[in-house]
Amino acid sequence: MAGESDASNIATLLCARCEKPAHLQCPKCVELKLPREGASFCTQDCFKAAWSSHKSVHVKAQLSSIANSLPGDQNSDLISQGWLYCVKKGQARTAKLPHFDWTGPLKQYPISTKRFVPAEIEKPDWAIDGTPKIEPNSDLQHVVEIKTPEQIQRMRETCRIAREVLDAAARVIRPGVTTDEIDRVVHEATIARGGYPSPLNYYFFPKSCCTSVNEVICHGIPDARKLEDGDIVNVDVTVCYKGCHGDLNETYFVGNVDEASLQLVKCTYECLEKAIAIVKPGVRFREIGEIVNRHATMSGLSVVRSYCGHGIGDLFHCAPNIPHYARNKAVGVMKAGQTFTIEPMINAGSWRDRTWPDGWAAVTADGKRSAQFEHTLLVTETGVEVLTARLPSSPQVYPWIK
Repeated sequence: MAGESDASNIATLLCARCEKPAHLQCPKCVELKLPREGASFCTQDCFKAAWSSHKSVHVKAQLSSIANSLPGDQNSDLISQGWLYCVKKGQARTAKLPHFDWTGPLKQYPISTKRFVPAEIEKPDWAIDGTPKIEPNSDLQHVVEIKTPEQIQRMRETCRIAREVLDAAARVIRPGVTTDEIDRVVHEATIARGGYPSPLNYYFFPKSCCTSVNEVICHGIPDARKLEDGDIVNVDVTVCYKGCHGDLNETYFVGNVDEASLQLVKCTYECLEKAIAIVKPGVRFREIGEIVNRHATMSGLSVVRSYCGHGIGDLFHCAPNIPHYARNKAVGVMKAGQTFTIEPMINAGSWRDRTWPDGWAAVTADGKRSAQFEHTLLVTETGVEVLTARLPSSPQVYPWIK
């Protein structure tokens, strides 16, 4: 409802709807400190009749406020492309920064609109409406699938593509690049290879990959924030190709990082390598957590408990669950033909996490940094095949890899 205003100040103003002398002002416009011209009305009836079109003025003003709060020349892009904050697990947007007790230096930034996927790309069943139909009701949520030779071959192809896509993302990481730009590279590289970026619209996740910076543990949504010298950023890529999924991630250095961050990332990489080394038929899934936890705690680090590795194939997520912490309750033993991910998340401080208002980004409860690495694996008759292994062409970004 419009509120009474000072008649002496608006006596010369005309109603924004009918151009009669104005006696009222839109209270929202007053709150946003917008010019009185276009915010004044002659009566409540005129104000109500104009509301459906007038309220767009408020949205534009809020977008402009967001743009002006961000550095550089992002402003015009944010306004023209409708960049907004993500809330409600991807199902809604808002022009205001959500209220939250941020645990570290980072906060949410606005995100761009959903990227286009050509009609000829084969899509998973959540691509249109955001809801997986086959996956949650599949028997493979309870039974670990033994893949056929045909499935294994499709997974090799898909995982090779996923690796190439992640490598493309790694090549653009540097100070000044936004995580939205990384997402664009991932999206375009996936589409160019005939694949679909599995995260896109999966339970309404709004982007084609996850980018988790500094204290973000996992599921960070690519946004307008520019990477800064000294950051670490995890990029998590999953590709759907020929009906199956390939999933991997790596944590990268942005410019020059401090020694603590370097050691955190190195230890996390080692945790994954040590876990992969024990994979073979007959090994209990719960042993992976013992291996990861032992190596992390020896370095004074902690293991995230809220998120785990998972089975993968024609389904994005299925059995088995692969916890990375000690004394876990994972059931079952490894058998040849099984495919799953191992993806330890290691924190510099406490293992506890919280979730941002976007409903996706998990962050460390104490604001300290977190790192992660992930591979999709195939259990073979004699051991393990790393389906998402680094290629000879992969960027050499880790000083400990010769």
